Amino acid sequence: MKNLERSAGKGRGHAGAALLVAGVLGFGAASAIAEGRNVDGILDNSFLVEEAYNQEAGVVQHIFTALYGVDREAGADSVSLAFAFTQEWPLFSQTHQLSYTVPYNFVRGGGQSDDGVGDVLLNYRYQAWFDERTLRAFAPRFSLILPTGDKRLGFGEDTLGYQINLPFSTALGDKAFAHLNAGATLLPDAASAVGRDLWHFNLGASAIYAATRDLHFLVEWVGGWNQTPQPGGNLRHEFSAVISPGLRKAFNFDGGAQVVVGVAVPVGLTGDAPDYGVFLYLSIEHSFRRSQQKP
Repeated sequence: MKNLERSAGKGRGHAGAALLVAGVLGFGAASAIAEGRNVDGILDNSFLVEEAYNQEAGVVQHIFTALYGVDREAGADSVSLAFAFTQEWPLFSQTHQLSYTVPYNFVRGGGQSDDGVGDVLLNYRYQAWFDERTLRAFAPRFSLILPTGDKRLGFGEDTLGYQINLPFSTALGDKAFAHLNAGATLLPDAASAVGRDLWHFNLGASAIYAATRDLHFLVEWVGGWNQTPQPGGNLRHEFSAVISPGLRKAFNFDGGAQVVVGVAVPVGLTGDAPDYGVFLYLSIEHSFRRSQQKP
């Protein structure tokens, strides 16, 4: 999300993944970048695909998301509403970033309605590579998954879990971005697997067109292979894929604060994914350090 006129680089955070990979690999050296590029206006505000830009020193980001999903295969009245709040803090510099994510879920189906907090994530991300000129970046993330969700309602696995994600980002000229993700999650002694370990794997890719500095259009694709317990005690990987077109709009204020709002329409591509949904996004980014007074 950040505005590069305020600082130099920053963090976070679906059409065909193969085409996006080919586009990134085939792009070659980026063209020379002039000041005032459209890609400089909004930098770290993707929705489902994590961007590889850490928070710059002295700037904090607050992210609110809501995802409404409909799954007709689970029943005519099966709907879910997933909220999440994420807060990202630089640890002394842009190189290191700490953050946390708190989810809250509402699920209705089968004649009943449940709600509650999900498993909270504590995140550390390392800015291994950042090129201010080309906006190419790589920032591996490691997360602890805390057993805060109610296992009886399906909101948690009652175990301390671990997650790693490898986000790569690059600008494509001055009006486009591409982002790639690959990651894995380990849930040891998971409650739904009767004490066995569960492994989940994820991929993601996105293309973003910066129509102006403050208005971007994006298409994201995410896929997940989730290990799921089956009757009889067996485990199998269920593949879920979603494509999600959307847009994001930035509002910049005096003092460097930036607010980004966005909306997307995720559509399930596989039987194990929700049929469709609506995704809402709100980000607030501002400095947390006092301005130095001139003597």
